[in-house]
Amino acid sequence: MKHPSPEIALQITGMNCAGCVGKVEKALKGVAGVREVRVNLADRTAHIEGIDGENAVKALCLAVDVAGYRAAPLLSIDRFDRQREEQERFDRLIRRAAVAAALGLIMMAGGWLDLWPSFEHQPFWIGIGITTLLVMIFTGGHYYAGAARAIRHGNSNMDTLIALGTGTAWCYSMAIALSPDLVMASARHFYFEAAVLIIAFINLGQALEARGRGKTSESIEKLIGLAPKTAALMRDGIETIVPIETLQPGDIIRIKPGEKIPVDGEVTEGNSTIDESMLTGEPLPVTKQAGDAVTGGTVNGNGSFLFIASYTGSDTVLAHIIDMVQRAQTTKPAIGRIVDRVTAIFVPAVVTVAIITFVLWYLFGPGIDYAFVTAVTVLIIACPCALGLATPMSIMVGIGKAAEHGILIRNGEALERIGNIDVVALDKTGTITTGKPTVTDIISDDPDELLQIAATIEAHSEHPLASAIMRAAEKRSIKPLRATNFQSYTGMGISAVVADEIVYFGSEVLMHANNITVSDDMMEKFRKLAENAKTSLFLAKNDAILGIIAISDPVRRDSAEVIGQMRSLGLEVIMLTGDNLHAAKAVADLARVDRFVAGVSPEDKHEQIAQLQKDGKRVAMIGDGINDAAALAQADVGIAMGSGTDIAIESADITLIHGSLSGLLRARSISKATIRNIKQNLFGAFIYNSLGIPVAAGVLFPFFGILLNPVIAGAAMAASSVTVVTNANRLRKFNPDA
Repeated sequence: MKHPSPEIALQITGMNCAGCVGKVEKALKGVAGVREVRVNLADRTAHIEGIDGENAVKALCLAVDVAGYRAAPLLSIDRFDRQREEQERFDRLIRRAAVAAALGLIMMAGGWLDLWPSFEHQPFWIGIGITTLLVMIFTGGHYYAGAARAIRHGNSNMDTLIALGTGTAWCYSMAIALSPDLVMASARHFYFEAAVLIIAFINLGQALEARGRGKTSESIEKLIGLAPKTAALMRDGIETIVPIETLQPGDIIRIKPGEKIPVDGEVTEGNSTIDESMLTGEPLPVTKQAGDAVTGGTVNGNGSFLFIASYTGSDTVLAHIIDMVQRAQTTKPAIGRIVDRVTAIFVPAVVTVAIITFVLWYLFGPGIDYAFVTAVTVLIIACPCALGLATPMSIMVGIGKAAEHGILIRNGEALERIGNIDVVALDKTGTITTGKPTVTDIISDDPDELLQIAATIEAHSEHPLASAIMRAAEKRSIKPLRATNFQSYTGMGISAVVADEIVYFGSEVLMHANNITVSDDMMEKFRKLAENAKTSLFLAKNDAILGIIAISDPVRRDSAEVIGQMRSLGLEVIMLTGDNLHAAKAVADLARVDRFVAGVSPEDKHEQIAQLQKDGKRVAMIGDGINDAAALAQADVGIAMGSGTDIAIESADITLIHGSLSGLLRARSISKATIRNIKQNLFGAFIYNSLGIPVAAGVLFPFFGILLNPVIAGAAMAASSVTVVTNANRLRKFNPDA
């Protein structure tokens, strides 16, 4: 598996709402060379593609700083450090909430019990005001600093609303404390307790939100936890325990019974069985001996062995999997981008509504105190935190849940689209079948000679059928000859010069294309083999057929069942294969595929997908080979089998690590659950703001005499964010197989 294109990851500080996301994205996109920007409010990160290097990082950080936020390179830290940082932030916010709540409740209780002196006792109330200000700075100073930065750069965000709301409450109260005659007697109310209680509720909400966000990354933590922290490095016969970060390709590592493999490599001495279920999904251990590959994160059985490191650090398969999941969690589906456009103008709109509310109440209401309360309440209740978190929280959990089931989803759009497909197009070899073909029949007067020639011209091919021929030759101790002038015929076969004679090896189409006659007897044998789901290849030398090699690639044991489930869900299933008609029909019958197209080239597969799309179909293509890459890229959702080639995986939107078609059904189920969860979050957030702002503005007062307290508004705003986070975390318990 290869890395996606290089990118720079930044940690963003001061980003608290969906409006912030839009401003940071705009700032980063303004840097020369930037091709794509993904900003995630849920984990406060930005991922930038199309620009690289130390100067690039400086330019990006400067752009974020100019926009009123702070950025720094996102470092790959140990999972325990990450957990500790989250816990420290949670504890810090809880302490601040407790201090603010304590003061606010004391003042509120004193008012209820009529313990406080009247307005004329100015020294007392001035002292209360100064105490309140100090507590506000201690518990909510980060909001005021964020608001100041935003205003300095001509921006507005959640901090702006909080600072305006609580700051206005304090200023109004302090003005009365300094000069009670400033307003009429009926409007003399102190709101010191409201200011600190609002901050208390917001801090509490952010603490619970942070705790919930930490849970969304549990899938990543589990993946990171698959790799051990240390390894037994062998140098000059001496074993030394070293951190895995220090390992380099070429290092020799000892693995003892029960230990995890630290990095990817190849066994050099000893043998054992390896539990590779995290990679393949297969519960049975795999026997490993000298020359076999081992993968980091898999678990050794009872044996002990030495292996040489091939890939370390960020180049291992496990690191690539983690990287792909983390990248995917920072992307947005289409529904998320719509929300971003709405929230980009949300804060200025709320400030405008608050001003209009104040003016209307001041002109037509009972008094200035009513105008003041409604304006502050509008500012506090309308913070768009819930809107900003609605999409990224669900995406993070959904993509993490998919990873737990061996499904790597490249981006949020793929997660959204897989739930809406109409057609599933399947490659045959390595997709419906196991992709581990074996030679079953050799029809020739001299089978060994035929196999030797076939092995000679397939020696440099990476095609699964070539591997089967090479294994068959090795089993018979047949060594390939020397060949030159190789030429590949896409979808048909290959030719080469062996012992000064041109040899063709491939399909019936290849034979006809080169004017090689196939006898009726050979064609009859060819058809019988094909009827038994065997792929048969002709070998010709000097324009004469020497024989046939038949290769069988067993249908996966769950293919027929899964394809049946696809059809029961209303999905149209089509098999596209370069194999001949008879072999294709045999496999289609075994796998219960109703429709198939045989003898197609890679270009034909691409055209088949394009035609389905022209007919209004939303198509998912599943394949595993180089010849599937174009079709995977063309499809609405390209899905690669984890056992496939790098180019197929790179062309795909989704990779099924476990190599089973059931992964598509799980991905579809997770997609629907995730999008449903996002819609629930957005509905709740929009309803909250749609109802909350008018109520805060006082629309119920003329009819029912109800005026919302700013403290209640602060609690409601905090609760809305916590509700979104909690709802998103419900996905963690979702079972896609249920």
